[in-house]
Amino acid sequence: MGVRQKKIAVHDLEIGMFVSDLDRPWHQTPFPIQGFHIRSQDDIRSIVSHCKWVVIDVAEVREKIDAEKTSATVFGQRARKAGGHREVIQLPPLHIREPVTYETSTTLKKELKVSKMVLEDAETALQRVFDTVKRRAIPDLREVAGVTRKMVASVARNPDALLWLSRTRQHDDFIYRHAMSTAVWALVCGRELGLNEGLLNHLGLGCLLSQVGKIELPVTMLENESKLNSEDFAHYRGYVDRGVAMLEDSGVSRAVISVVQGHRERHNGSGFPEGIRGDRIPLLAKIAGLAEYFETLIGPRETSEPMTPARAVNLLFDMRNIEFQEDLVEKFIQAVGIYPTGSLVQLNDGQRGIVVSHSPSRRLWPRVMVMTDQNQQPLKAAKVIDLASYNADREAGETLSIAECLPHGTEGLNPENYDVTGTESRWNLARLVGA
Repeated sequence: MGVRQKKIAVHDLEIGMFVSDLDRPWHQTPFPIQGFHIRSQDDIRSIVSHCKWVVIDVAEVREKIDAEKTSATVFGQRARKAGGHREVIQLPPLHIREPVTYETSTTLKKELKVSKMVLEDAETALQRVFDTVKRRAIPDLREVAGVTRKMVASVARNPDALLWLSRTRQHDDFIYRHAMSTAVWALVCGRELGLNEGLLNHLGLGCLLSQVGKIELPVTMLENESKLNSEDFAHYRGYVDRGVAMLEDSGVSRAVISVVQGHRERHNGSGFPEGIRGDRIPLLAKIAGLAEYFETLIGPRETSEPMTPARAVNLLFDMRNIEFQEDLVEKFIQAVGIYPTGSLVQLNDGQRGIVVSHSPSRRLWPRVMVMTDQNQQPLKAAKVIDLASYNADREAGETLSIAECLPHGTEGLNPENYDVTGTESRWNLARLVGA
């Protein structure tokens, strides 16, 4: 059955409907993604406050949720069931004490040079920690803690540089890559939340060490963690407790241990190892869990095709107040964008490229490094297009926009062949970052 779109007044909206378009540009509203299901009266009230009419996809209407139906009280709020009988838990908004506002203080080109060395140092430090743990010795975490501070400083100066390198850099070891990418996603989110640098250091170090318990798991189990049978999954999920045990005598702070221990817990209690939920999960562990899950969705694997970042962002939005707290999900999306840095995309005129950075005020119009022409033929020199600036004075029919997010590894889209500034010829990215 095809999707039939219908224009309706906002006062006729009902829970369960899928809103596919608005009477105004999406970037002029607070909605973090384009297209979403209405799951509560709060969603309806938010739409009413910004729009007079919307377009809904009739074929996308979910089973209506009885918002008035009561159930057991959880953490002082009502718990209810969403589509697929998933429990939705509403908590008070996150409150960050004395939040820090970070300003981008350096250019992407300049920060790339610093970030490349930081990333290399982090990989070396992590490898030493993992090698020590394999020998069943107590790891010295001073080196990896020092690298974490450098990562935090880099993300504070410019959140796109380290994210760009972690997304475009090749690494053969699954555990190292997963830990590094999780840490970067988490730090970018923590920066958006306004966490101070001390908390960011705990968060980053916890994410880097969160995978240490996986070192004794077979590679096949790591690559197929979403397809494990009950016996294998029981063994797999023990990696969290094993990791905590490995770090207990290392002198690492309790804040870092809490990240390692809680990064697989989930908002609705469906996680492990303890199955705690809601406000019993420490904030840093919540951020780490969200970042780790996102990386699991989009990270390249040998055995399966990763999800495109845009699709993963939409999935996260659909899981708000189910597996992840709502305002944390929205902050994460604001931090990484609808099309996160490193996403391969095709523009509406056929050109293809990779997202370099995004603006929170223009979520659908990021900066894109274009690598092919309209016929998908590779360019001799890449060009960076800031879609927000490009479209500023153009009519709706003349704008350049992202038509779709492309799968990882799409042929002909290797950013290492180009300079990220888009001003020089092929292979200059390597020279730019000193490879």
